[in-house]
Parts: sequence; structure tokens; C-alpha cells
Amino acid sequence: MTEQTALKQVAEMARIADSYISAWGSPAKVEDETILRLLASLGYDTTNDETLLKSAEKKHKKEVIEPVLVVKDEDAVEVELHLGVSARESDFSWRLETELGEVLEGYLQSQIVRDERAEGGPLVFSLPVDLPWGYHKLYLERKRRKAPYEMTLIRTPRACFKQSAIDQGKKLWGPSVQLYTLRTQHNWGIGDFGDLKQLVADIAARGGDFVGLNPIHSLFPANPEGASPYSPSSRRWLNILYIDVSSVAEFALSADAQQMVGSSDFQARLQKARDSHWVNYTEVADLKMSVLPLLFEEFKSRHLDKQSERARLFLDFVEEGGESLLHQAAFDAIHAELHAEDSSVWGWPVFPEKYRRFENGATQKFIADNRDKVQLYMYLQWIADVQINEAQALAEEKGMAVGLYRDLAVGVADSGSETWADNGNLVMDASIGAPPDILGPLGQNWGLPPLNPQVLQATSYDAYIKLLRANMKHCGSLRIDHVLGLLRLWWIPKGENATKGAYIYYPVEDMLAILALESHRHQCSVIGEDLGTVPDEIVEILREAGVHSYKVFFFETAEDGGFISPAHYADQSMSALCTHDMPTLRGFWHCDDLKMGSEIGLYPDKEQLEGLFDDRLECKQGILDSVAWHGYLPEGVGRDASLVPMDAYLSEALQLHVAAGASTLLSVQLEDWLEMDKPVNIPGTVNEYPNWRRKLSMNLEEIFTQEGVNRIAKRLTEVRANASK
Repeated sequence: MTEQTALKQVAEMARIADSYISAWGSPAKVEDETILRLLASLGYDTTNDETLLKSAEKKHKKEVIEPVLVVKDEDAVEVELHLGVSARESDFSWRLETELGEVLEGYLQSQIVRDERAEGGPLVFSLPVDLPWGYHKLYLERKRRKAPYEMTLIRTPRACFKQSAIDQGKKLWGPSVQLYTLRTQHNWGIGDFGDLKQLVADIAARGGDFVGLNPIHSLFPANPEGASPYSPSSRRWLNILYIDVSSVAEFALSADAQQMVGSSDFQARLQKARDSHWVNYTEVADLKMSVLPLLFEEFKSRHLDKQSERARLFLDFVEEGGESLLHQAAFDAIHAELHAEDSSVWGWPVFPEKYRRFENGATQKFIADNRDKVQLYMYLQWIADVQINEAQALAEEKGMAVGLYRDLAVGVADSGSETWADNGNLVMDASIGAPPDILGPLGQNWGLPPLNPQVLQATSYDAYIKLLRANMKHCGSLRIDHVLGLLRLWWIPKGENATKGAYIYYPVEDMLAILALESHRHQCSVIGEDLGTVPDEIVEILREAGVHSYKVFFFETAEDGGFISPAHYADQSMSALCTHDMPTLRGFWHCDDLKMGSEIGLYPDKEQLEGLFDDRLECKQGILDSVAWHGYLPEGVGRDASLVPMDAYLSEALQLHVAAGASTLLSVQLEDWLEMDKPVNIPGTVNEYPNWRRKLSMNLEEIFTQEGVNRIAKRLTEVRANASK
């Protein structure tokens, strides 16, 4: 057997594609070396052809029954058995225990649908079709065999949950915000959950139905400058820097905390942190972490020691958080200790050897010897959880149809708590990213280790289910960043650049079905960020699964290069003018992104840059023509794009133009209401620009006294109401 065929055969079994269609529409080949390294990262023995095939045979050997079967509503429940031809059907009986503890039983013989064993296929039997939604256990008993064969059987809805307002065709709007950018006169230099409640009340009062958030996953409290919300320490816990310290119940009771915060020195630092145009994460963390431990002391003496009702709520939270909460709290406690001794300790890869894994003896000893330090971080997770819950409860009380929508990042940093305590769910020798495209000719490497699709199936999707549950708490909708990752992800072998990657395919039907089940359980609708190179096969699958697509106005162009009318957007979608990865409206219109990109060296090719400026002018002209044609261009705004600046009138016209469209959800940005020009993030940069730090130009209190802001909010509500008809 030639090398190519052995490699090709095993790559196919591992669902690694050896070619793909590039962003330029042409077929691109993946190097053999890349495939070999990715196979090795998945645990295949790549020494030579023989060992490769042998390890593949062992890895893909079919068990008598698969570990998991996911079946959608109304589909027949058919279970495949991989048995020899000589196995007698009369030797088998089955027992199904539903999630709620009901038991169904029967004999195999009477329920056989197909027997394909003679051709090397399975023996297939069926189960009752009216199984309830949920996670059930199937046991297959065989005569003379001690233990039964086991399978997790997951019955799911056909599509994700949608709020009744969405089902009834109501067109909704709301702002999408980066929480840390919010400014108020009472926060501590970073937008927090208290500010979020204020924003929710302000938007609800003006007819908005949701407030969208950046990922609020836990980052690195001991290394606060690692601030990208898309490179979290764990996706299952919260960023404790978002805690609104002064509204924690213990703050009002702690004389020490009040004395410290009331001192003139502390007040001066707070004011300086608030006034800064950029979030000073180090200072914010320092301020908050000097006070929060005092609140925990107060909590211990008043509640934990006295076993009060409030203590019980906390202990229930800890119990529910289980192992995962312990991983997060222990990691943060050890990191804080090590960082205090040496400020260059950014994550576990530079921890002393003995602390580099959660299960190490030294780590376990640290946890046992420092119970309070670990419990402090559990308390902070609890406080954060309570505060985000209050924000969603307020949104519901104010009558918002959705309330908060949260954002699920595509992966976790390779230096945080989730990778530190991982037991095989993540592939540490690879990282995910994107292949080269028109905007990024070198591709992107995000430095995030991927979930192992084979382990996901072997463990009945346990890690994925827990991830969805953690992120569907306390919100009305979940935005899934890079939702295409449920179909396939671009894997790059550790240490390589993004051009040396390949697509690995995931069990997308199963993952979307489980998404639908959890979505109904949490009454949480789903938005899928499907931008970039979108394979045709996923569009239909996502639509059928009830996932809202993502329509960014500037990217929605027709064959002739003109802009698609928002009236023709898919109904099941969220539309937006800008996102956190794009310039603001004003920045886009005045080409600030191109000017800045040129200054920081993102466009080394002069000709390419000139081409981008030409394209931008053409794009702006197309926008003006389209908005004018649809009747949204105000009197007095010129028609020649090379002469028309972006101002409040044009900005409002663009927003109303998209608002009049068919998308169920419309996301706007406060930055555009405030006519800001600086972006919050420039993709592809690390040190060239202060990403994830730029605040809003005005305090929330002031924003909603602005006549222009109140006018646009009112107009959006009217135009959306018309679009609903």
C-alpha cells in the first residue's frame, strides 16, 4: 500500500480534509506533513504506514453499541449493534432508563428492523418512538455476560427555542456592547454588572428588547492585562473583574472595606481609573482585589461560620459547580500567589513544574493547605453569577423579549484553568484559527486548543453539554462565535503558522441537536456568527436547527456588487452595521481603519492599500445609492460619496435602513450613536494597538440625556414595529 493511500485512508477516518476551497474560490491542497502531525495530536501512531493503520484500526474498532446516539423528535429511534453473524438475537434484552427515572424494557427479537451482518453491517433494532426529550440510558443485557452494554440516548427537539415574540414575527432591536467599555460615575474604571443593569433599564425604557454582551468568561485575575474576551481561562466561569463591588451585600456590612474605599487616596485612584479613556486593567484588578477579600472575610464570619441561609445559597452553588469550580478557584488562587512573587508569571506553562497540572500532588496539597484562598475565588464566582442573574431578571421584569444575549467564545487559552485541569477533552498539540483569506493573506492562529471530536463522542458530549449549560444561564439568547466550528475547525499543528493547517470535521448534526435541547431547557434562543468562509453545506443545516444567522450590512452584497436590500435578509437572522472586529461607522466611512492599518504595518504592499482605498470609495457610493433608493437618505445629504462625511444624519439613516429590513434581530452599537471613530479591536494585532481597552466616550448617565440618542432609539422602535407588520 503506498504511503499516500495509508495516510489518506486514516485521514478520512479521522475526518481530516486533505483539501479545501480557498477564500478565492479555488481548490487548495493540505500538506501530508500537516495531516501527519494532526493525526499524531489525536493519538494515532504515525511512525510508519503500518503503525498508522494499526493504531487507526484499534481507535476505530466498533464496540457492540456506540457510546452515544442522538435522535431528533419524530425520527425513528434505531440502535445499531455490531455483532458477529453467529450471535443469537434471542440472547439479548434491553432496558431504557429515562432521565426522569421511568423504565422501559423489551426483547431484541421482536424489535429488529434490519440485519446487515452478512455484508459486514450492523444488526439494527428500534425503540419506542415517543421517548421524551432528554438524556436517557440504554442497557443491553446479553445472556452469560456479566455487565450490560451501555449507551447514552439523547432525544432532542428538531430546532432551537425561540421566544414567543420572535415566533409571532416581532422585529426586535438592541445594542451589542463590550461590557468593559461602559462608563459611569460609580464604577471602578471598568464597565460592570451594575452598569449593565443601568443600561438594561435605559434600553428597555426606549423600546429595545435585548442587550448583547461580549464573552464574559473568566480571564486571568492575576494577569489582568491578558484582556481578550476571546482567549478565556475557562468558558464555564465568569470574569470576576465585572463584579460591582459596592453593591455586594457584604460591602454595606464591612467597616474595613468601607474605610479603605472611603479613604482619599483610594477615591483619587478610583476617579483616575474612571476618567481614563482606556481600561487600565492592572489598576482595576488592584483596586477590586484589595477590597473583595475583605468582603469574603465578612461573609465567612457573618454567614459561613453561622450556617445562615445566605451561606447555604453559596454552598449549593459550590456543590453544583463541582470539580469545574474547584479547577477555576484553585487555578486563580495559585496563579495569584505565584504572580505576587514574580509578575512575569502569565499562565500555567510558566508555573513551577510541581503546579503545572491540577492533579499534581503539590497542587492538591496547596488546595488542602489554603482552603480560604481557594474558597475566596469560589465566593467571587458566586457573586458574579448572582449579579449577572440580577441583570437578566431586571430585563424580564422590564418586559424585554430577550434580555441579555451572551457570547460564547470559540475556545480557551492554552495557559488557563480549563487546559490546566483538562483530562483529554482538548487537543493540546494543535491550535485553531482560520486559513488565509482576502483580508488576512497569512491566515489566523488564535492559540486556542480545540475540543477533540473523538473524545466528545466517546464521552457522550459531556464537555460540550456542560459548556452550553454554563453559558445559557442568566440570558435570553446565546451568540455562538464562529458557529461554523460545529461543522469544521481549521486546526494548526502546535508551533506552525496558520497556512499549515487543515479542516477537521465535527459531528455537526449531533451537536446542533444537543444545542436545540439545551436551548429549550434554558428558554434561550441562539444566534450563530457565520461570517468568513462559509461552506454551503452548513447554511441549510443551521437554518433547519433554528439558529439565527448573522448579517453584517457591509458584507451583504449581490452578484453585481451592489448591496442586498435588508428587506431580503433571512427572517431568521440578526443584522448589524458593525461588529467588535470592525471599525465604527465613522471609522469605516473615513477609512480610519485603513489609515491606522497602514501606520502599524498591516498593509506592507502599497498597491494593495491603494486598491483597498478605491474599493472603500466604491463601497460607500453603493451604500449611498442603496439608502437613497430605499428612501432613507435625509434631505441635505449629498449623493457623491467622495464628498459626503459621516455625521449624525447619515449614521441614523443607515441604522434605520437596516432596521426596516427582514431580520428578526437588529444589533446597533452605542459607539455609532456617539459618533466615535476608534475601534475596540483590530484583528491581527497584538501590541500594535490597545485592543479590548477603549471605553465609550461618554458616561451612561449622559448618553441617555442626549437628544440625538433618544431620537434614534425612538425611531428604531417605530421602524422595527413597522417592519413587524
